[in-house]
Amino acid sequence: MIETALALVELPTVVLGIRVADAMAKRVAFDVLRVGTVQPGRYLVLVGGSVAAVEEGVAAAREVASGDELDLLFLPAVARTVVDAMVGARVEVEAEALGVFETRTVAATLAAADAAVKGASVDLVEIHLADGLGGKGYFLLCGAVSDVEAAIELGSGAPGVAEQLIDSATIAQLQSAVWTELRAGARFSDRLRAGGV
Repeated sequence: MIETALALVELPTVVLGIRVADAMAKRVAFDVLRVGTVQPGRYLVLVGGSVAAVEEGVAAAREVASGDELDLLFLPAVARTVVDAMVGARVEVEAEALGVFETRTVAATLAAADAAVKGASVDLVEIHLADGLGGKGYFLLCGAVSDVEAAIELGSGAPGVAEQLIDSATIAQLQSAVWTELRAGARFSDRLRAGGV
């Protein structure tokens, strides 16, 4: 379980991804090491542990990737709500406003979510990463309109996010039927099968 620091390296090929993961694991023993493919043919390496260990792992990743990584994230004090949302935890609340934040990379999504929840009084509803999204990621958060606006601004300003940002929005007074649909799931085909048309 990730308790302190987190790093995620997003790579364009499986071969480079495995080489990077191997170099990181040879250099440092992590509390958490997870690797795998995501759409569209990218490879992710996620590590968690002490700040020093994760920082050393990032150095190893940079040496092997030699600038060919698509994105790289290092969070020395990752928010627990971000870690929980990464593994599927969802907050079931309706609030005054919904924030939606979409990026081109998994790393940028996590960086923005972490900055948003640390800097504003909002609830992180859920995070969706890569698969089924063509490699993109997005997250939803909710709270008072001014807090959601602040969170979106903080997420946009997180290091490395601006160049990966696709779009973001604060939606006040989201219609209740849309809240119900969002709570039920993100995949359109699942919603069709569940409720018919």
